Amino acid sequence: MSEPMLKVEGLAKRFGGIVATDNLSLDVAPGELHAIIGPNGAGKTTLIAQLSGQLRADFGRIRFAGDDITALPPHKRSLLGLARSFQITSLFLDLSVLDNVALAVQAHAGHSFRFWRNARKDEALRAPARAALERAGLAGRADGPAASLSHGEHRQLELAMALAGEPRMLLLDEPMAGLGPEESARMVSMLRALKGELTILLVEHDMEAVFALADRITVLVYGRVIASGTPDDIRADAKVREAYLGESDKEGAHV
Repeated sequence: MSEPMLKVEGLAKRFGGIVATDNLSLDVAPGELHAIIGPNGAGKTTLIAQLSGQLRADFGRIRFAGDDITALPPHKRSLLGLARSFQITSLFLDLSVLDNVALAVQAHAGHSFRFWRNARKDEALRAPARAALERAGLAGRADGPAASLSHGEHRQLELAMALAGEPRMLLLDEPMAGLGPEESARMVSMLRALKGELTILLVEHDMEAVFALADRITVLVYGRVIASGTPDDIRADAKVREAYLGESDKEGAHV
């Protein structure tokens, strides 16, 4: 059996008296799309922040592709091939779609943004940017301004920017948030195309998308894993149904 791409052991994080992750352990296999679900306050986003290096764990260990990355800062985790998408709060709306992704290529390579004026014509940056846009379904919008994109297309652009660094694994934090039915279907189609090519850890409230995409699902409640298995296993798990009992329809929490 191959070594997990991601292995989390006994991860713990507290904020005062609030336990965000509670002795959490998790394995993600190479090429797997592994979804994390749970009610509000379950610790899903805190987990993603710890995996990406934005939050330091109080206890526990994180291994990525065999390397212990527990103490590494985000940029060093990125250089190893671990990318977090949808953490970007603002795009360069006055630049073209292609320029945005080329800038992400440049940033991943460690170049200073002060060289951006020349880099806008650097084919070594723009060729991988075009490839990332193709994978994210935005090749046809490359030359238009980012400001002209819809909300769903902004999500696609952020995905392209994460892909620009040619990661081995993507951490996706609610990529369907705020999307309409057509945009959600488009995102599901794109993520399905990436399955197997990349390892993906997906945090998502859209249960229809989760069960359409996931190879395995882990359920968190109050920072602790209560169930982990195939979609069929999770659908049949009584503890999961109890955890979601009373959840509002706006979360799509129907399993």
